[in-house]
Amino acid sequence: MASVDSPGSSVSGRLRSGDLLHAGLAVALLLGVWTVGGLEVSTGKVSSIEAMNGSTVLLPCTYSSCIGIENLYFNWQYNDNGTLIKLCEALIPMEGVEPKVRVSHERVEFVGSSKSNNISILLWNITFEDEGEYICFARNPKEKNRNHSAIFTLIVVDQMKEVDNTLTIIIVSALGGVIGLVIIVMVIKAVVVHFLQKDDEKNKECLVSSSGNDNTENGLSGAKTENKGTPKA
Repeated sequence: MASVDSPGSSVSGRLRSGDLLHAGLAVALLLGVWTVGGLEVSTGKVSSIEAMNGSTVLLPCTYSSCIGIENLYFNWQYNDNGTLIKLCEALIPMEGVEPKVRVSHERVEFVGSSKSNNISILLWNITFEDEGEYICFARNPKEKNRNHSAIFTLIVVDQMKEVDNTLTIIIVSALGGVIGLVIIVMVIKAVVVHFLQKDDEKNKECLVSSSGNDNTENGLSGAKTENKGTPKA
């Protein structure tokens, strides 16, 4: 005989399916919020810089987290052909509290501030040996030790390259010439239209005066004709 499911088992099955669906949606939302608001570090829009030998350069880095930070750990490292050399490190207890930075390089100076989420450093009196990749790393225990890093590349040169502005000058000159030509054409057009309008006014005046003279002469000739045709009494 075929078995018949009771209404109670059917309802309980639907409830279990609904609970699982809700639980899945909740987990997905939590994961989405955690991913969007997760810790990120950035070296800015430009990830490299050229600097002269012997100068001082800023190695920029900032961090951000929508969830907030707690005991945020960060460090700077230099990639020396695969070997990571630590330059400095520190712990930021909470937002707005300045860190006590431990510097491991004599020519490195921390210039950041937790108030602006800035963990940048200065590298003084650079040499050609300083060229390469610098890694800014951060880890946030408040986000289950989520970590993130960004790379900033330093290129050391003997002298700065001169920027060739020839193409820019040519373009600006061409645009200036076109604009000047348009202005000259507009001025000439305005002058020509002005003189044409004056000529039209003169022609209209001449036509009016000539038509008046014609009417006067016709009137006089008509009067003379009438006088001649009248018979004497």
